[in-house]
Amino acid sequence: MTQADTSGTPREDLAKSQAEGRKRRSLGPLLTLIPYALRYRSRVAGALVALVVAALATLSLPVAVRRMIDYGFATDHVGMIDRYFGVLAIVVAVLAAASATRFYLVTTLGERVVADLRAAVFARLVRLDGAFYDQARVGELTSRLTADTTHIKVALATSASIALRNMALFIGAVAMMVVTSPRLSGLVLAAIPFIVLPLVAFGRKVRGRTRLAQDRLADASAYAAEVVGAIRAVQASSAEGVARDHFAGEAERAFEAARTATSARALLTGIGIFLVFASIVAVLWVGAQAVLSGTMSAGDLSQFVLFAVLAASSLGELSQTWGEVSAATGAAERIGELLKTEPQVRAPAQPAALPAPVSGAVAFEGVAFSYPTRPGQRALDGVSFTVRPGERVALVGPSGAGKSTVFQLLERFYDPQAGRILLDGVDIARCDPEAVRRQIALVPQEVAIFADTVRGNIRLARPEASDAEVEAAGRAALVDEFVARLPEGWDTQVGERGVTLSGGQRQRIVIARAILRASPILLLDEATSALDAESETLVQTALEHSMRGRTTLVIAHRLSTVLSADRILVMEGGRLVDEGTHGQLVAKGGLYARLAALQFNVAA
Repeated sequence: MTQADTSGTPREDLAKSQAEGRKRRSLGPLLTLIPYALRYRSRVAGALVALVVAALATLSLPVAVRRMIDYGFATDHVGMIDRYFGVLAIVVAVLAAASATRFYLVTTLGERVVADLRAAVFARLVRLDGAFYDQARVGELTSRLTADTTHIKVALATSASIALRNMALFIGAVAMMVVTSPRLSGLVLAAIPFIVLPLVAFGRKVRGRTRLAQDRLADASAYAAEVVGAIRAVQASSAEGVARDHFAGEAERAFEAARTATSARALLTGIGIFLVFASIVAVLWVGAQAVLSGTMSAGDLSQFVLFAVLAASSLGELSQTWGEVSAATGAAERIGELLKTEPQVRAPAQPAALPAPVSGAVAFEGVAFSYPTRPGQRALDGVSFTVRPGERVALVGPSGAGKSTVFQLLERFYDPQAGRILLDGVDIARCDPEAVRRQIALVPQEVAIFADTVRGNIRLARPEASDAEVEAAGRAALVDEFVARLPEGWDTQVGERGVTLSGGQRQRIVIARAILRASPILLLDEATSALDAESETLVQTALEHSMRGRTTLVIAHRLSTVLSADRILVMEGGRLVDEGTHGQLVAKGGLYARLAALQFNVAA
């Protein structure tokens, strides 16, 4: 049994992970970022040293104030005022330098960690298999890669710096409060649980609402990506108004979720500030009574007041940054879900090696497969065939017969639920998918052109290829015919998805990729479908040259393009129903003969 049989779908796995995350509602997701930060230990150490220096400089100010009040205003200590202010100026300079250093180190550390995190998320995305992308929404994934990592960047680069500073000040101020007046400090410490517990409890609601807001934004982003990606189809259908209204609704729902989350964070901040300063006012009233009774000096009370204000303001700011940290926790949850998602198609612990070089022998043995989104419907059902090295085999049949599924399984975008697929006698399920794909060149029906130059788009097939090799492949696919008319030739930018090129020109670039790849196996899926009659004839000649000595599998609905195939495999309903040459299949009078009669207008 394959892995696909024993695990849930990627969408189910994500949903399960989300449900578990909502149950935990802790800062655990943010702790997963610690390994990223520990890559830069020197920067972390420098930030901590600067943090300690800045905290000590700040905490020394109330001590100086106490000594000035108790001694500096006495007639026999007039000179102390000048000395104290001179020392305070030095302390302030140290505080400023240490604070600036801490801010720089923590902020750049946050930027560095998020850059590494984005790279890790993208690396995981490009490893995930067809089963995942059958159900995932590209816009939502893009939102996680951009918007969610931005939340984390704000938390690490800004909130973390503020939180660390205030945490150090709070701990230091509380310690000095205890040294100054244990009795008053006891009252303050007794009040802390009544402050912290409500903040923690309410913070859970903030995280939940923040997570919902991020999900709503991802939904809006996913819809926008779909519409923008198919904008010409939308405009051709005069569906701009429908798309606009739908997105406006999505944006409104995202706004409402964000407004609710912001309201919760604002209320959390207000409650935190009120509880902190109300408790301080009460404690100060007790301290004032102690000064009046002579059990405490005015300087000690002043020092205690300043430390209490530092502790209160630090705790108040911590409550404010807690909301931002909560937002980052929700984002870290969503990113963590992606980083924990494993492809169902992956290399075994000890992958089998393919022969060197690969000759290109292909065999399907009793292969059965259902797509994860349609588990009850067989896309292939007991398919068996062999292709000899260098043989040219065509796959024909009506739409939905399973022809493209054969290609996807051969490239290990999926693994079959039953049967084996062999490459030079080796079961590809035991191989590294990348090693298998390196032996295959594909010309798909739906071409993929990137926002790069013509040269860069062709070189995608073999990044190490020289300019001369790229241009030779382009000439073989007749790319040079239209490159000569482009303003910068091979180095002309073609726009996103090749928007500046015609369908035929995009197809020729993809054919040039296949020629440049020079793999022992060539897969052609309606490779010339977007070309006009003249270009099709010329490119077919180029393909004929590129197919020499290579095992070639061709999918074609136009039977005229497969007449020269060594063999034709006829598929219907996920089964292999017949095979032979064109003449043999026409003579049998089966499905192929009926298709030929429709296309060639001859008697079946």
